[in-house]
Amino acid sequence: MRLLHLKSPCLAGRILPTHCAVRNDTCAEADYYFERRLPGSKYDALSADAPKTNEEKGFSINEFLILSGRERTDLWVPSTFNRSALTSVLGTEVVFVDPQVAQWGLKNFLVAIGGDIIEVVSPFKDDTTAGRLLKKRGQGGYMIIMQTLDAAARREHIESRGLAKVIFSHVHDDVQCVQYHPKGIAGGMMPELDSHAPSPSNPTPLESAFSPWHACGTEYEKYSSGMRRCSHLKLLGATLRLAPGQTDVQAAAQQWQDYFGVRREGSQLMFTNARLTFVPGVEGEAEGLESITVEVKGKKRFDRMLDIARKEGLCGHGWTNLLGVKWYFVLREDENEDDRNQRGSRL
Repeated sequence: MRLLHLKSPCLAGRILPTHCAVRNDTCAEADYYFERRLPGSKYDALSADAPKTNEEKGFSINEFLILSGRERTDLWVPSTFNRSALTSVLGTEVVFVDPQVAQWGLKNFLVAIGGDIIEVVSPFKDDTTAGRLLKKRGQGGYMIIMQTLDAAARREHIESRGLAKVIFSHVHDDVQCVQYHPKGIAGGMMPELDSHAPSPSNPTPLESAFSPWHACGTEYEKYSSGMRRCSHLKLLGATLRLAPGQTDVQAAAQQWQDYFGVRREGSQLMFTNARLTFVPGVEGEAEGLESITVEVKGKKRFDRMLDIARKEGLCGHGWTNLLGVKWYFVLREDENEDDRNQRGSRL
């Protein structure tokens, strides 16, 4: 059985970066916020080359799965607009399409956010779980796929304490996948905790930015090349909104720490590559994935992304609306780009 994945979201949608500036020129509907990444800033600690603490070496966010489609009578069908909008706005590319999901009435595509993955899944047949969820909740986040060094050991911890129900597991070669029922787990996302066993060809699966990832298929050279071409993008974090009426965000983060072992600080979970933040529930809004924050290297790329979002009519109030999720973009200055511009100005 093929698992559905959604890899990579953002920092708290309601917590804007410090030292931020307001852009009024690219979107008439909204202000876009960005931070010039300064050494020592809280965002700088998330850089790919930043040293990891011992506590942060154990878990990473590898993939987010988003349900998407457009409704036609009683049937949801894949939207080509969503695919083109996602790749054009983010400046990314599709690195894998899995034909096996068709047996469950689904189509998918996976795009790279650097070494992380966003997987978009759409039903093309009626009476699918994905279709029913789309009718109930609309487009948006469905699963969060995490990675640790020993998913089997964590499963034993969870099952021995009756914390969550395993609804699917799979072992293949060096890969262990365990999917848990989301009922009773704060944040409205189906959690999956996987592991790639270290090997001579993959000695540091949690620390290497472009290490093999099973959801991308078997052609590592092909999909990792796509990831490297998208290395100007980096997942910084994601925000999960609690159910309406629920406000204890620290308890939500504590639950995830108790269940899955990811260290928390306040309302945040501290992964090796990103932060997962919980925000209070809002009346009239379902529990689930609120936002994704992506770092963009280079001002030209950053400005281009915002310009495309404006032209596509995807601007919100300080964010870009894609696939039912709010996307925030943080600028990381490209020193090489500045050098090139300075050299060019001397000509």
